[in-house]
Amino acid sequence: MMIAMDTEILVDIWQRLLADPGKSWVLFEHGTCVVLTAPHGDLAEQATEILKKFGPARAGSSAGDFGVINLEDVEGWAVTGHHNDVLTYVGPDEPQDQSEIAVGLFGRSKRHRDGTELHVVHVEDKRASANPG
Repeated sequence: MMIAMDTEILVDIWQRLLADPGKSWVLFEHGTCVVLTAPHGDLAEQATEILKKFGPARAGSSAGDFGVINLEDVEGWAVTGHHNDVLTYVGPDEPQDQSEIAVGLFGRSKRHRDGTELHVVHVEDKRASANPG
């Protein structure tokens, strides 16, 4: 069973993980973050389009692939997928089995939910700070 993480906790985690002052990103309800390397227009809309295409997991295709990153700055893992700028946070208390495969599958299922539900909970717009006037 998946328990939704508190949005404030997720925002804090991603702010610590993505400390680059020039990186804009968008957070979805189940912990998936889309980093926008070329932010333009409505960031939530831009991230939603990326996640709509690269979020849903499809077994047997590259959409089912994942990688697991052990995090240093916070407890837990970041699970990668087939788009370099789409990452899903998995907390240390989420999967009972904390093997890499179990964490990866858990993160992939969270990314799938975010990629099909597409519910934005936070937008971190760093465009102004990246281009001081």
